[in-house]
Amino acid sequence: MTTTPAPPGDDHGGLATAAPETGDGRTSEPAGDSAARPREQMPPWLPRAVLMILGMIIGFMLLRWAFGHLRGFLMDLVIALFLALAIEPAVDKLARRGIRRGVATGIVFVVVLAVLAAILAAVGSLVVDQVANLARNMPHYVQSLLDWINHRFHTELTMDKIQGGLFKDSNTVQGYAEKVANNALGFGQAVIGGLFELFTIGMFTFYFAAEGPRLRRAVCSLLPPAKQTEVLRAWEIAIDKTGGYLYSRALMALVSAVAHYIFFLVLGVDYALALGIWVGIVSQFIPTVGTYIAAALPVLVALTQSPADALWVIVFATAYQQFENYLLQPRITSMTVDIHPAVAFGSVIAGAALLGPTGALIAIPATATATAFLSTYVRRYEVNDHPLAAADTKPPKPATPARVSGPRRYFQNRNK
Repeated sequence: MTTTPAPPGDDHGGLATAAPETGDGRTSEPAGDSAARPREQMPPWLPRAVLMILGMIIGFMLLRWAFGHLRGFLMDLVIALFLALAIEPAVDKLARRGIRRGVATGIVFVVVLAVLAAILAAVGSLVVDQVANLARNMPHYVQSLLDWINHRFHTELTMDKIQGGLFKDSNTVQGYAEKVANNALGFGQAVIGGLFELFTIGMFTFYFAAEGPRLRRAVCSLLPPAKQTEVLRAWEIAIDKTGGYLYSRALMALVSAVAHYIFFLVLGVDYALALGIWVGIVSQFIPTVGTYIAAALPVLVALTQSPADALWVIVFATAYQQFENYLLQPRITSMTVDIHPAVAFGSVIAGAALLGPTGALIAIPATATATAFLSTYVRRYEVNDHPLAAADTKPPKPATPARVSGPRRYFQNRNK
């Protein structure tokens, strides 16, 4: 009888001993084995991930805090960048004629400021005269209003009674004086802040336009050659579209101002030149609602002369708007910025929702730039013939072949 030797290290004489089972069918291990087994360690990537998440949260909070405090300054930079893109074509033309770029930028600035000063002087004279007329005729207007109230409601109101009721208490007068003083102080602070903001925008606009090539070289030096080409292409498209948008708007504003000035002059409306400039600028450079705001002031001025004149102003403004929408604007924008009216309207609403008035002003050139840039990477295909995709235009008529004389036909056949 042979016996199988026990394997080395087996203290049970070669008999395998099974681990005792627990009540649920699982095997239990001796207490000594569980104590000798090492504890589970933390994954080595977990501390780094926790630190990374904490760093991202802290960085996001810092960026949010910084953006909240620098929002106004960043908006000034955005406005300055788009203004620099708008004047850069003119600066480039002067620079190609041998004028130093800084001097060329200064010349463009002087011309633009002179035009703005002339416009403000013309419109400012209208505002000052209207305010002076209102102050001079205010007693007459108040007396007419009191007469209407007394006749309508059978009262006996007079100027003396109203003044006595308003100023019988010295505290009332003191309260009015304090409100006027506070409003004047706030208005002065707003004016100083607005002038400083205009100075900041003008300074950065001058820098972006005068140092445009150097700025682009500095940006491209941080990128590989393939990326440099894309950045320069996007920059070129932005200059083309932004400048084209502003120049087309300026041209349409000029045409609108001249047309309305001639009409106001023929109609005999006061301040015809100032009103024409007002309509031309406001209707073109205030998106969406500029047309209605521009027409309101001439209608009010004409209404002080005659209701019929106000009606004629409304009719002419409506007719000119149709002429501009269907004839003038398509011809001008086809050479500069050509985007669908619905896309333009939606971009203005989105820009105003994101950045306020600044976003509304730069929405259209920004959309045109993005559309032109993406069109170079989007591949278009021929559309299959289908009633849902049928074009509104009629198919062109086939061209009639030109008659060819005998000698010319001979040489054409010989060349074939």
